[in-house]
Amino acid sequence: MSTLLKVDNLRIQAGSTHLVDGISFEISAGEVFALVGESGSGKSLSSLAIMRLLDDALTITGGDIWLGNDSLFALTETQMNGIRGSRIAMVFQEPQSSLNPVHSIGDQIGEVLKLHRGKAANSDIIELLAEVGIPEPEQRIAWYPHQLSGGQKQRVMIAMALACEPDLLIADEPTTALDVTIQKQILELMNELRRTRDLGILLITHDMGVVAEMADRIAVMRHGKILEQAKRAEFFTNPQHEYSRQLIHALPQPDDYLTRNEHAQLLKLENIKVWFAHRKGVLQRISGYTKAVDGISLSIGRGETLALVGESGSGKSTAGRAILRLEDLSEGEIWFDGQRIDVMTQRAFNQYRKRVQVIFQDPFSSMNPRMTVREIIEEGMISLGLVDNAKEREEKIKKLVLRVGLEVSHLDRFPHEFSGGQRQRIAIARAIAVEPELIICDEPTSALDVSIRGQVLKLLQELQDEMGLSYLFITHDLSIIPHLAHRVAVMRNGIIVEQGDTQTLMTTPENEYTQQLLAAVPRIPEHI
Repeated sequence: MSTLLKVDNLRIQAGSTHLVDGISFEISAGEVFALVGESGSGKSLSSLAIMRLLDDALTITGGDIWLGNDSLFALTETQMNGIRGSRIAMVFQEPQSSLNPVHSIGDQIGEVLKLHRGKAANSDIIELLAEVGIPEPEQRIAWYPHQLSGGQKQRVMIAMALACEPDLLIADEPTTALDVTIQKQILELMNELRRTRDLGILLITHDMGVVAEMADRIAVMRHGKILEQAKRAEFFTNPQHEYSRQLIHALPQPDDYLTRNEHAQLLKLENIKVWFAHRKGVLQRISGYTKAVDGISLSIGRGETLALVGESGSGKSTAGRAILRLEDLSEGEIWFDGQRIDVMTQRAFNQYRKRVQVIFQDPFSSMNPRMTVREIIEEGMISLGLVDNAKEREEKIKKLVLRVGLEVSHLDRFPHEFSGGQRQRIAIARAIAVEPELIICDEPTSALDVSIRGQVLKLLQELQDEMGLSYLFITHDLSIIPHLAHRVAVMRNGIIVEQGDTQTLMTTPENEYTQQLLAAVPRIPEHI
C-alpha cells in the first residue's frame, strides 16, 4: 500500500510547554490507523495540526506533515483550503455542535459541494445520504439537525466529510457519545467506506474495544509522545510498553460477575408512568402524549446495584428523575424504605433528599463554575442541615476529598482546573457528603477514558462496601456491567423488556433486543 500521510517528528508547544513532543507515524491508503491514549495526551492536537487548524496560542516548533508528495506546512492558507474537505476530511466527537441548527442537512452538505466542486445537485446530496445509511434520504434532505437522532447526525457529518471524496478521513472520537448499537452501525459504515473508497482513516479514540474491531495498526500516545506502534494482533497479544498493558488490562473482564446475595428491599417502583402531554391550539388542548416511561416496575435492595440499560430515548434517565421527584408521575407508586414517597409533602420529602443522591453524566455542567470544591461539597451538607458546626464540617470535607482520591489542596480550586475524572470524583464526594443510602448514577463514566473509568468504578464499589450504598446505575455501556451490577433491567421505548441477575441476563438473554445490545458491544477477540 502506498503511503498516504506521513507525520514526521511533529512538535507543538504552548509557551514553553511541549504538548506534542516529536511524534512520527504513517498512514496508507485503505488503512485504519488508531491513535489511542487518555485525554490530554495530544491526540486531538495532532489531528488539528494535520488539518492546520491549531489555535493561535499554539506553535508548531518542529517536524513536518506530508500528504502524498505535498508538505502541508509549506502550503499557503489558500492552498490548504483546497486540501481541507477535498483531500482530508474530519469527523468530530459531538455532531450536534458541528452542525448549524438553522440550516437543513441538505443545505449543509450542499455548501461543502459548492465550495469544492462549484455546484451541488440534490441528486448528489441524496446519494451521499443514502450511502451513509440515512433512511428516506429524499425526505430527510430537508430536515434540520434537531429532527435527527445522535447516530443520524453523526452519519450526516460523515456524509459531509465524504462529499468531495477525500483520501484521508480523520475521525476524532466519532462514537464516544453514541449508544452501543448506533456505535456498531457507525463503525460498520466506516469500515465499508474504507473498503469501497480505499479511504485512509486516522481513528482517534480511548475505547480499546473499538480499536480491536477497527484498527490495522495502533499507536499509543501519552504526555505528547508516542510510546509504542504495532500491528493490531501484535499489540493486543504482546504489548511492549507498560502503559499499553495498563490500557488493555483496564478493560472490564466479560466473565467477572459479582456474587449476588439477598438484600433487604430499599426502593420499589410499581407500574410507574411518566407521560408528557402534547398541546395544540390557542386553548392548548392535549392532542397526545410522549410516553417516556410507560409502566415499569423494579426494586433495589440495600447494598445492591441495579443497572438500568438501554439506548438513548428509552426512558432510563426519566425514570431516575422520577425517583428524585424531578419529574411528576402520571401513574404508579414509588416506595423507599417502606414509605410511599411520590405522594409526600415537600417538607417531608426534604428529609428523603438526604437519603437519595445523584451523580450526573457530565460533572462539569452539574457544578457551579464560580464555586470552589469546598463550597460544592458543603452546599448539600448546609442546605440539608447535616453538619452545622463549621469546624466539624471542614474536617469531614477533608476526609471526603482524600477518600475519593483527591488532595486537601484541591479544596480551594474551581471545577475548570480539574480533568474529567477528577471532576467526577468531586461529584462523588458531593453525593456521599450527606450520607445517602441510594445514589442514582446517570451515565457517570460514559465520557471518561478507559483507565479513568476503571478508577471511578472501583471507587464506587469500594464506597458501596464501606457504606452499604445502593446504586441505580443508568448506562448504555454493557461492557462495564458484569463486575459492577448485581442485577440488570433492560429498557426500551419506556418499558422494561427483560430483567434478572447479571450473569443470567448477560449469558442467556431471552429478549431479542437484549441479544442485539450484547452483540453490539465492541470486544477484543480471544484469537485476534
